[in-house]
Amino acid sequence: MSQLVDAFGRQVEYLRLSVTDRCDFRCVYCMTEEPCFLPKDHVLHLEELAWIAQAFTELGVTKIRLTGGEPLVRSDCDQLVNLLGKLPGLKDLSMTTNGSRLSKFAKPMFDAGLKRLNISLDTLNPALFTQLTRNGKLARVIEGIDAAIAAGFTRIKINAVILKQQNDHEIIDLVNFCRDRNLDIAFIEEMPLGEMDERKRARHCSSDEVKAMISEHYPLQLSNKRTGGPARYYTMADSPIHIGFISPHSHNFCHECNRVRVTVEGQLLLCLGNEHSIDLKSIIREFPGDIERLKTAILQGIKRKPKQHVFDNNEVQILRFMNTTGG
Repeated sequence: MSQLVDAFGRQVEYLRLSVTDRCDFRCVYCMTEEPCFLPKDHVLHLEELAWIAQAFTELGVTKIRLTGGEPLVRSDCDQLVNLLGKLPGLKDLSMTTNGSRLSKFAKPMFDAGLKRLNISLDTLNPALFTQLTRNGKLARVIEGIDAAIAAGFTRIKINAVILKQQNDHEIIDLVNFCRDRNLDIAFIEEMPLGEMDERKRARHCSSDEVKAMISEHYPLQLSNKRTGGPARYYTMADSPIHIGFISPHSHNFCHECNRVRVTVEGQLLLCLGNEHSIDLKSIIREFPGDIERLKTAILQGIKRKPKQHVFDNNEVQILRFMNTTGG
């Protein structure tokens, strides 16, 4: 049982650990077109990431997901996976990736101990893919997905952010792509992070709208599948895959939140929709390798975890982008 219990009685068992703010894409819902990346000395070193992960697992975290930016642009990511895979008590080590480098790294990551992959794929149209990612190549991502399957990953999930008037007409195409490859898929409501404007608000597509479109083609039945995250999963009678919906706007899941994030700068972010955070990097750099001191800071910080996020047009905007937060 996790020692990390917040003021509302929620146990934290899941850490999303950002390893870089850099990415080879510039997705429209994730970062600006010309992002300003952090200086190298601001980013957590390999050993520092491992110390933080050790502290969390000793406090009862059983699931860690590596995020970015794009984790695979970091040259020592395989070494980190090796280190984390040896942590006692860690049951689930996974990664969120854009898939562009999986054709090269899927097998080494699998061999290093990575258990699961979430791969972002918002469209099957090559031109639209390049438009949404601002420079990505769809063919490379498809090759990466197939390489991950060939490497032995059996728990692969596709993540798709649906935007009105952009890719909402491809919802069934994405479902069929996953049916053909026996992959789960999660449809995610766009997070209102970064600079919001009326254009961004107008493109919001709710989970209920997506689910209704799918149900016209494939009747959905609620599943009891849970992965420790916020998705609600459904099944189809004629396919083994699961379809998930992550709905931070329309169906608030804060009452059962079991996760925190550590940003690439070592900030323990207690809620994606709030600015509450604890500076772990300053502790690490003043007291290198002092796991007990880290654990004390984490335990104290968890008590500040807010009850919920409020994504409302009238609320103060969260002006950090997903690449600096950790996906």
